[in-house]
Amino acid sequence: MSYSIRFLATAALVGLASGAAAQNTVTLGVGPQSAPAYFGSDETEVGATGSFSVQELNFGPLRSGGSEGGTATGFGYGGSFRYIGARDAADYDELAGLNDLDQVVELGGSVSYAIEMAEVFAQVRFGVVGHSSLVADLGGNLIARPNDQLTLKVGPRLFFGDDDYANRYFGVTAQEAAANAAAGGTLTAYDAQGGLLSRGIEASAAYAFNQDWGVTATVRYDEYTGDAENSPIVVQGSDTATTASLVVTRRISF
Repeated sequence: MSYSIRFLATAALVGLASGAAAQNTVTLGVGPQSAPAYFGSDETEVGATGSFSVQELNFGPLRSGGSEGGTATGFGYGGSFRYIGARDAADYDELAGLNDLDQVVELGGSVSYAIEMAEVFAQVRFGVVGHSSLVADLGGNLIARPNDQLTLKVGPRLFFGDDDYANRYFGVTAQEAAANAAAGGTLTAYDAQGGLLSRGIEASAAYAFNQDWGVTATVRYDEYTGDAENSPIVVQGSDTATTASLVVTRRISF
């Protein structure tokens, strides 16, 4: 199964232990997610996803956010984590002959700027398990808060990957193309180059039942672009990807 678990932190995790003398507030979440079986697939699979965010961080003289119900504005900083599941060619007839891809863990950092009704952010990650690629996400949100319990967000998303990442998920070697053809497939050899690989839009609704418990529903729609869009893997599958999740969240202060 190839689905992603995205944990986005608005503060570096290393600061949490160092700031334990003051109050730190984090929110953890878990729930189901529906996503394409792999990048370029026209099949949808259901798996699990999770979330992690920091509302308040105290690290020596540095502070980020606030846990008393206020809305953080200005510049923010933090970490970015992404998990990508393995892709096993044997699970999909159309990928016969392609090399299997191991699970991936990407780690990196993020920077953001927020005002009361909008925010923008940039995240950069590097593969530490599974690949050694550099990737980046850029995006922004318009924010509406109809009441104290409900927060609505919607905004554009851009995803960039280097040549190594593009070739890993969208490239086909000559040997793989020959093996695929021998198995009755139609994939041709393709050398994918990096750059802007997808663009899309994401919308979310977060509802707080009380100070500690809540639920967040998220829907994201992406279109593959550049060499990802022209990949034979995408051409024979789907040039769009829709991901939906429903995550129950728990706020923890320490």
